[in-house]
Amino acid sequence: MNEIEGVLDFWFGACGADGALDPAKRKMWFGDGRDYDAEIKEQFGALHQRASRGELEKDWTATPRGRSALIIVLDQLSRHIHRGTAGAFAQDPAAQRIAVAGINIGVDRELIPAQRAFFYIPLEHAEDMELQRLGVRCFDGLAHTVAPPWRKDYESFLDYARRHLEIIERFGRFPHRNKALGRPSTPAEVRFLGKPGSSFQ
Repeated sequence: MNEIEGVLDFWFGACGADGALDPAKRKMWFGDGRDYDAEIKEQFGALHQRASRGELEKDWTATPRGRSALIIVLDQLSRHIHRGTAGAFAQDPAAQRIAVAGINIGVDRELIPAQRAFFYIPLEHAEDMELQRLGVRCFDGLAHTVAPPWRKDYESFLDYARRHLEIIERFGRFPHRNKALGRPSTPAEVRFLGKPGSSFQ
């Protein structure tokens, strides 16, 4: 198995072309991700370093599956490998750029629904209104293409994207990142962070 397929197999497992999500992967995505940090760092740490240096971009973005895998490495694996530090977000601009470029040429539509969802997640991680709105549009379109038995899962992805957008509309940034990034929080952000559901990875 090559590196691209290794990333996709690890992250998506048995997710289906009809939109079905692999139950084991759902636990990794939506449960306590810290349970997987050590495994991800051991298995993909060196690959992540190469991706962070830009060494994979030319080859991996040449195919839809490669671009999908690179986005996973830069956007998702960064959050496991560098949890709680600025490094968790350091590759966000690269992941967003690679995702937008793919969307612009329709690469995302060649992927299965679960892969498409994670293709768009870098947009909801953006502290940028335009990218946030693009992400919501992409998730909305995706939710309408999935087979009915699985549509609720993708409506949840859409809801999550809208919640991210609302925070950017309100604060222009994600207050829960302030500590890791060394940014002082405003009084309004401090009040917000005291509420349930105020923090994302």
